[in-house]
Amino acid sequence: MEETLLLMKGISKSFPGVQALKSVDFDLRKGEVHALVGENGAGKSTLMKVLSGLYRADGGEIWLKGKKLTSRGIKAMIDAGVSIIYQELNLMRHLSVAENIFIGREPMRPGGLIDWSRMYADVRKLLEPFNVDLNPKTKIYMLSPAYQQVVEIAKALSLKSEILVMDEPTAPLTGNEVGKLFEIIRNLKNSGVSIIYISHRLEEIPQVADRVSILRDGEKILTRPLAELTTSEIIKHMVGRTLTEQYPKVPIPLGEEVLRVESLAKRGYCSDVSFSVRSGEIVGFTGLVGAGRTEIMQTIYGRLKKDAGRVYIEGREAHIRNTRDAVRKGIGLIPEERKRQGLVLGLSVLDNAALTILDRESLLGFLKQKKLKGLVGRMVEVMEIKTPAVRQLVKYLSGGNQQKVILAKWFLRNCKVYIFDEPTRGIDVGAKVEIYRLMQDLAKEGAGIIMVSSELPEVLNMSDRIEVVFGGRIVKEFRREEADSEKVMEYALGLHESESPQKLQGVGAES
Repeated sequence: MEETLLLMKGISKSFPGVQALKSVDFDLRKGEVHALVGENGAGKSTLMKVLSGLYRADGGEIWLKGKKLTSRGIKAMIDAGVSIIYQELNLMRHLSVAENIFIGREPMRPGGLIDWSRMYADVRKLLEPFNVDLNPKTKIYMLSPAYQQVVEIAKALSLKSEILVMDEPTAPLTGNEVGKLFEIIRNLKNSGVSIIYISHRLEEIPQVADRVSILRDGEKILTRPLAELTTSEIIKHMVGRTLTEQYPKVPIPLGEEVLRVESLAKRGYCSDVSFSVRSGEIVGFTGLVGAGRTEIMQTIYGRLKKDAGRVYIEGREAHIRNTRDAVRKGIGLIPEERKRQGLVLGLSVLDNAALTILDRESLLGFLKQKKLKGLVGRMVEVMEIKTPAVRQLVKYLSGGNQQKVILAKWFLRNCKVYIFDEPTRGIDVGAKVEIYRLMQDLAKEGAGIIMVSSELPEVLNMSDRIEVVFGGRIVKEFRREEADSEKVMEYALGLHESESPQKLQGVGAES
């Protein structure tokens, strides 16, 4: 019988208005990858935060290598050999890559001074398997989410832990980066490291996992060897029903042009970007992380100031100097980093959802509180946001429900153009279908939709047209019926310009 390294028995945890975990059992064997799956709000991340010592359980026991743990603080768990890569990255933004990886464990010279040369060399060695070229001196805030994720993984690997928890590790990664991560996971497993792997990308699970545990509504539904389950069975146990359609795309008659972008440029980010979006149309933007997709959208939206180019809304030139201008012109942006850019975590569902309509629903400087509560309440019902009340703090909601609050905020504004930047990142398969349906509903109402995504299947299945971005430029446009994954990836990798893809370069890359 394989050695049980970790045993969690009867773990329970509650938050205001929510029972997050209900007497959950979980075990991990030495040298295995145990996948933990479930919908947003099922309790996966909460269970792991209990394991890490970040949360104190209301009930239950944790056993490690046959001994019951009595001290469960964060430091105690790290010392016990448990390292966790959270979905919400735990990095200090104004410190460098090297400082984040070795914080509190810096190599020292005689006399008590930090050995910077050795630390930088150690960082380069840790980053080698990822095929990224990052300067160890680069500040974290200068890096994209994908590169920040790489730093977080490198930090965890540097601890040489016996148990490694990966919570949505591939969410900001694409293509070769994901393949490299899987290679690292296999190498860690072969060296005896035990891994708990959490992911909403169910197609990843067969590539890495030995066993699967499924949570639903805070309870464990089952634990089985991966070989005994199909993907369809996993989904059924996750959502409690059979999903008949993963991509609910329906034909929508296209109307007049609602957005046209001509020769848009922002030095260092994008150049000569031209495209259009019609009423009722979903235009997908894809490409590798770092290709410039998000930066193009932020330039259109006024978050980045354009150096050249023009933007037209419904045929009239829109002079967008900042994000306020964009909103007033009818453009809404659902950002890639929802917790940092899309929500105010310390405010309620009501306050967050109402942010975009405060100018419309006020009189002489006073908010129409009763009307705002009614509008948001109806939106909560329509979008099926799981919250005990509209006054609930948004930080207590699951990732999928937080994303719905951001969508509700913009739906209330009734925009002409909606930009969805990675709309389903970190969201389970059931919630994804709901987001797709909401996008379809907006298109039916006459809005133009831009969907930026690293998930090629959703781009191929939900878009009417696909724009492929490489090096800050649109290098190819595909109609829905002519696109396939091989053709799109050829342009996304830059193979149309070079015989071989370039080594991935990040902000602050070394020459």
